[in-house]
Amino acid sequence: MSQASKPRARELGIPFLGMPGPFNAITDVAGVEVGFRTLIQGTASADTAYDSDFARTGVTAVLPRGRRRSAVFAGRHDLNGNGELTGTHWIDGSGFLHGPILLTNTHSVGVVRDGAAQWMISNHFFYPPHDEVELKNYGFFYPVVGETFDGILNNTNGFKVTGKDALLALENAAGGPVREGNVGGGTGMICHGFKGGTGTSSRILGQEEGGYRVGVLVQANHGRREHLLIAGIPMGREIEGAQMEVRQRSPLEGTGSIIAIVATDAPVLPWQLSNLCKRVSMGIGKLGGGHSSGSGDIFLAFSTANEEAFSYNLSTVTLLSDEKLNPLYRAVEEAIEEAIVNALVAAEDMVGRNLNYAAALPHGQVRSILRKYKTYLSGRYGDAFVCPAGEE
Repeated sequence: MSQASKPRARELGIPFLGMPGPFNAITDVAGVEVGFRTLIQGTASADTAYDSDFARTGVTAVLPRGRRRSAVFAGRHDLNGNGELTGTHWIDGSGFLHGPILLTNTHSVGVVRDGAAQWMISNHFFYPPHDEVELKNYGFFYPVVGETFDGILNNTNGFKVTGKDALLALENAAGGPVREGNVGGGTGMICHGFKGGTGTSSRILGQEEGGYRVGVLVQANHGRREHLLIAGIPMGREIEGAQMEVRQRSPLEGTGSIIAIVATDAPVLPWQLSNLCKRVSMGIGKLGGGHSSGSGDIFLAFSTANEEAFSYNLSTVTLLSDEKLNPLYRAVEEAIEEAIVNALVAAEDMVGRNLNYAAALPHGQVRSILRKYKTYLSGRYGDAFVCPAGEE
């Protein structure tokens, strides 16, 4: 099924608060580009050996200002630290993110980081430590690469992702609509007991709130089915069938991770961006996630404002008062909630290594359950809820 033909969460009738941008994606923040390299290869069998060519994985790339070399203010937050996001020590120390962000599976972080470094060198996509004269001769930087574990569906110990795959994800990056579900780093991921993966959403603040934009992208591989809430409905309990089947390498229930990337054009500084990251947890929690000590719940935010902030001398920046951040906090929570549901809605059934199986969220049942709860949803969401057509 092509991405254009896939419904998104709102098209199923799922209500959300807030005003999305035209793409309802992280790319609604001007300049942000997203690219993917998806590896779906080999035939599933009962014994998918580590040395086979089997793969259900990939790489996702996010370029904060597209292919234009830049350093953006950034901040981060870990809800739970059982995961990896490279390059963050210098983000903490300097307040800047240099270069792209890439997402992949747990055992491919190193090779994707190397591929990102190669791309940055080839494209002069970094600032030398002193001045431009040294650009071609000397430089160092810390590529940012995050991961979630896809070893239920992917032959993760087969190490099929290469540096070239990272390069291709970066070269494929573009603005506009963003693919979701079984793509890029999200290809082999499972979320709340259903097939998960890549999801995105955005919010535009009202003019009285500054008119700023917030966009998010998630790699969702977390949560337990019995805890899944959608629009406050116990969707995981209400859905019948569509059970995950794990024949080998059964995980602890609920174990998994989520990486969230937040972009904004608001003129906010690193400590404020870290505070925005903390609100990611609220969006995850609204869906019933964020309760596992075996999960890596790791979040990074950046601002595309203050384009001339990075300097070897003095620079002048614009700062939005902390007193004006409340609408941005709310936008992050709303967009994260929708991005995760978008990942679930876009994902498709997948048979993985050793015939392990993750079922997609069944769209027909979701519509029926929304109709069942229409009185509750109308009271909670008002005009934001339009009951899906169908039999009562």
